[in-house]
Amino acid sequence: MPDTSSASSVGLVTPDTAHFDTPLELACGRTLPSWELVYETYGELNAEHSNAVLVCHALSGHHHAAGYHHVDDRKPGWWDAHIGPGKAIDTRRFFVIVINNLGGCHGSTGPASVNPATGRLWGPEFPLMTVPDWVNSQAMLADRLGIERFAAVVGGSLGGMQVLQWALSYPDRIANAVVIAATPKLSAQNIAFNEVARQAIRSDPEFHDGWYAEHGVVPRHGLRLARMVGHITYLSEHAMGTKFGRDLRTDSPSFGYDVEFEVESYLRYQGDTFSTRFDANTYLLMTKALDYFDPAGAHGNDLVAAMAPVRCPFLVVSFTSDWRFAPARSWELVDALLHAGKAVSYVNIDSPHGHDAFLLPNPRYEAALGGFMQRVAHDAEVSSTASGDSR
Repeated sequence: MPDTSSASSVGLVTPDTAHFDTPLELACGRTLPSWELVYETYGELNAEHSNAVLVCHALSGHHHAAGYHHVDDRKPGWWDAHIGPGKAIDTRRFFVIVINNLGGCHGSTGPASVNPATGRLWGPEFPLMTVPDWVNSQAMLADRLGIERFAAVVGGSLGGMQVLQWALSYPDRIANAVVIAATPKLSAQNIAFNEVARQAIRSDPEFHDGWYAEHGVVPRHGLRLARMVGHITYLSEHAMGTKFGRDLRTDSPSFGYDVEFEVESYLRYQGDTFSTRFDANTYLLMTKALDYFDPAGAHGNDLVAAMAPVRCPFLVVSFTSDWRFAPARSWELVDALLHAGKAVSYVNIDSPHGHDAFLLPNPRYEAALGGFMQRVAHDAEVSSTASGDSR
């Protein structure tokens, strides 16, 4: 049983749902006539609304980033190591918002929602989403909550792409940007990994061209394979070697195709677990959003020119063993920001955990993120005091 009363935990939390009847114009040329966002908040919004922090989730993430939904939960939210009282994103000082993105499968409007125009589940007819679409919907939720400007927008992996898009789409509404284990665009190799995962899902006999829910089935085999492929890229060779090596589950080889090596067992477990909690159409949609992200594309592939709208300071964090979004990809963003005359701090954290390192505790990582966020909190508090003095 978790200690929900721990001084470093946000404790028990309950998600909220925001309904919008304002149509959302999407980059694909289609429109969502009405839609919902599920989100969680931690901490308290100050009187001036100057201490809000938006945390953006990665591909398989969601709104539940910290604390517990129930007293019998086995694990806290996916970023609980970094959100809470006294942690890097200190909820004694910040009002933290985490949203399940549109197209997700954890409550926000997505493929598993009902299409009001047909009365049928959206399924594969749900429009493809892009990172700018998500950022636009997040800005509309911020409007609903009365937040004109975020003290910081923070995210890792696909979440880091959303942070960058915030600084480009809404430069006046973001005071600081934290981009972690991300990239300004996917490499061909990364797009290739995503396509293999998508084909694993689409070739599953139970996929039914995306209408599997109407057949009362789930393309579990395809989802399992997609997750196994993805999970390999999230870990480093060192991490996998240290954790599993070439260890067999039995004393000698069985000379067959059942699970023999510990690493095989681990990957199958990850795939099995994922296939019971994630929606196949959402996985397709999310990976396509990753593929499409390329702010420099509209500027003749000139990333420096693309950074022109940026007005806020950046913290960019990478991890030495991350080969999915390698440090060189983070440096591309840092170099472009520097050449564009923008304020940016960069740290490359020594970690053996590969891409997943952005989710895990690490003293140097926590010091870098915590130090940056302390300055953000101080600035927000100074701004709040100044606003109070001016009244």
